[in-house]
Amino acid sequence: MSRWLIVTGIILLIVGVLMHFAPWLFNWFGRLPGDIRIESGRTRFYFPIVSMIIISLVLSLLVNFFRR
Repeated sequence: MSRWLIVTGIILLIVGVLMHFAPWLFNWFGRLPGDIRIESGRTRFYFPIVSMIIISLVLSLLVNFFRR
C-alpha cells in the first residue's frame, strides 16, 4: 500500500511540473470530439467526458500492467 502511495505521489509531482513548465503538452485535454463545452454570455459549462474516459482507460491499463 505504501509503495502505491509513493508511486502515485511521484506521478502527480511529474504531471504538476509538466503542467507548470510545459502547458502546451496538455492542450488536447478537453478539446476532443465528444467533450461537452457550452459557452453563452457570462456562463461556461465544461464536461470533458471523452478525455476522462481515455485517461481512465490508460490508468486501468497501467495498473493492470504493474500488478502482474
